[in-house]
Amino acid sequence: MTDRADFDITDRPQASRYEATTTDGDVIGVLEYRREDGVVVMPSTRVQPAFRGHGIAAALVRRALDDARVAGALVVPVCWYVAEYVERHPEYANLVDE
Repeated sequence: MTDRADFDITDRPQASRYEATTTDGDVIGVLEYRREDGVVVMPSTRVQPAFRGHGIAAALVRRALDDARVAGALVVPVCWYVAEYVERHPEYANLVDE
């Protein structure tokens, strides 16, 4: 298993996704996105079953939302997990494209 110190989050713009990787470089989680005219559409977040429950999906979403905020972009949370994350963390609600 892993804890927060055992993975890194990296934006891979050429693949349109954020990746959570172990210190060995194994991809254990992914948040996919599409950028469209100042809006970031987030259709999918996935974490490998053996690594679920360790905050990896939350870290992926938090990083993607923080990056969208810095870029001045709005977010369309198509992924149910991203939508629920924003609901639980109202500090990100102003990023959602209505």
